[in-house]
Amino acid sequence: MHLRKLSLINYKNFASQSFEFDRKINCFVGNNGIGKTNVLDAIYHLSFGKSYFNPIATQNIKHGEDFLVIDGDFEKDDRAEKVICSYKKGQKKVIKRNSKIYDKISDHIGFLPLVIISPADRDLIIEGSETRRKFIDSVISQSNKTYLTNLINYNKVLAQRNSLLKYFAANNTFDNETLSIYNEQLHTLGTEIFNTRKEFLQSFIPIFKARHAAISGRSEAVNLNYQSQLYDKPLKELFESNLQKDRALQYTTVGTHKDDLNFEIEGFPIKKFGSQGQQKSFLVALKLAQFDFLKEQAKVTPILLLDDIFDKLDEERVGQIIKLVDNDDFGQIFISDTHADRTEAVVKETHQTYKIFKL
Repeated sequence: MHLRKLSLINYKNFASQSFEFDRKINCFVGNNGIGKTNVLDAIYHLSFGKSYFNPIATQNIKHGEDFLVIDGDFEKDDRAEKVICSYKKGQKKVIKRNSKIYDKISDHIGFLPLVIISPADRDLIIEGSETRRKFIDSVISQSNKTYLTNLINYNKVLAQRNSLLKYFAANNTFDNETLSIYNEQLHTLGTEIFNTRKEFLQSFIPIFKARHAAISGRSEAVNLNYQSQLYDKPLKELFESNLQKDRALQYTTVGTHKDDLNFEIEGFPIKKFGSQGQQKSFLVALKLAQFDFLKEQAKVTPILLLDDIFDKLDEERVGQIIKLVDNDDFGQIFISDTHADRTEAVVKETHQTYKIFKL
């Protein structure tokens, strides 16, 4: 699969811009703030229906305008596929594939498999558990529609249960029968989500460790440790034992929406004990493992976006990463960097075809 052409209207700092791409490597170079990352983010937008960096749709529209359009011409399985993502202030976002509008944006997820590696990935290490759950959910959802549906439904029922708890507190009342209906639904959905996450990580962790060994030269032992309250007892029992706490706090304190993924290096949290270079290598390995997993599941080679690839990495480690992607396992790659000469020197080493766009 590859992207042949991209057109942008009023997307971030672009009024109107078109690009035609090489099938292998495409590099965007220029000073900071000129729009390199925005082009990569537009490609991400076509895959996921939202920005990687700013999920608030209105803030992706060029200042002073009231709509945006991202138009991509792809080739997948020897077929031309046109995907258009458009949004007008005050209206719903629209995604079209070959002129047909999706009823639900979630139906589009996974059609164009894509992985982004960016300095913003550091949030996976420094932010709270929600960021790491979103990573797991994003990887699984691209190849598992049932999981995505379960997740959407779980979050809907969770919001209803939280509203009910607030209603109880505001009205000094309690209705165990209604609450138990939500408990039952969350138990069923949450158990499926928990089991799917466990199964996914059993496959994913060995891939991640292999990728990390290739990047770091096998110098550090790393691991991903899945944390879930459902290891202790079934979700229905957790609701019963935490009922008073939930009523006092007026929200649901237990469930798969509290799961976390611990990142470890030599048995310690990488957040506290990993250097910037070690953290970056860990994250790159995580994303390349995502690439491998998606490729295996979808039977399609995902597009790879490397945003500001030299950030926090020395040229030797960047060289190792570029060598890793210099084979037929990888398809189309998009790179952004501030230094044109440095980028060209690195991509020349790959002996692949490439295009450089100076913004």
